[in-house]
Amino acid sequence: MDFLDYAFMQRALLAAVLVGVTAPAIGIYLVQRRQALMGDGIGHVAMTGVGLGFLLSASPVWMATLTSVLGAILMELIRWYGRTRGDIALAMLFYGGMAGGVMFINLAPGGSNANLTSYLFGSLSTVSQSDVTAICLLAGFVVLVTLGLRRQLFAVSQDEEFARVTGLPVRALNLLTAVTAAVTVTVAMRVVGLLLVSALMVVPVAAAQQLSRSFAATFAIAVAIGVSVTLGGTITSYYQDVPPGATIVLLTIAAFVLLTALAAPLARRRARAAAGGLPAGDPVECAIPASREAGGKVGV
Repeated sequence: MDFLDYAFMQRALLAAVLVGVTAPAIGIYLVQRRQALMGDGIGHVAMTGVGLGFLLSASPVWMATLTSVLGAILMELIRWYGRTRGDIALAMLFYGGMAGGVMFINLAPGGSNANLTSYLFGSLSTVSQSDVTAICLLAGFVVLVTLGLRRQLFAVSQDEEFARVTGLPVRALNLLTAVTAAVTVTVAMRVVGLLLVSALMVVPVAAAQQLSRSFAATFAIAVAIGVSVTLGGTITSYYQDVPPGATIVLLTIAAFVLLTALAAPLARRRARAAAGGLPAGDPVECAIPASREAGGKVGV
């Protein structure tokens, strides 16, 4: 436990816990909406904000937050109105975000591509007190939205047409989901990195779905996995001197593989119990057929 003696590790561990909570919390809605790679796209756009932060001598975290939020809103507008050209517009947005980040950081006084490394792949030693403050505020917003509006967000993620008929403000909730995902990306970039954050938003949810078919249980298990792998990856990075982002993602994938192996006998037990008319041990209020895509959908 000697790592707790260092202030930078205390900051890194706090940031890791917040990332472990927020990434799966919003990721479960993205998986439901079949937008698993949305976080990856937002991460590309956030690079422009990081570069602007260096160029304008402002906080890269707050500039990345502003840029990624604007990018997420633009992504939603393209999704609504883009039609057949929407995928091309999104591609230009993503690649333009990467190019803008590289360009701005090289234009900054004393800037170079080396300054982007800690934001692209995460870094323990560079998490400052101001970064922790920003991460705490942004994580509070994400938790407030994902828990406070969980029923509304789930309804829209599950079936937009039905949610619209019931009177929910579908477009506003879609925009809120996109903005929350953008905020989550900037929360996670100092620990996991912009290029790897999408994995932490999606893989814990996919792993949790191997054990549970209810929304509440999947949410809780995904967050537990997220916190476990971010803490484990951060501590491993300290002792083994390996990149924290890559370590966290590899641990997340390992958790998915392990839970998938454990889920096979559990599924057989459920099938036998259902065939015999006995309780399966995992009540589901609304069962959703398994998706052909990774992750699928869950019931609530």
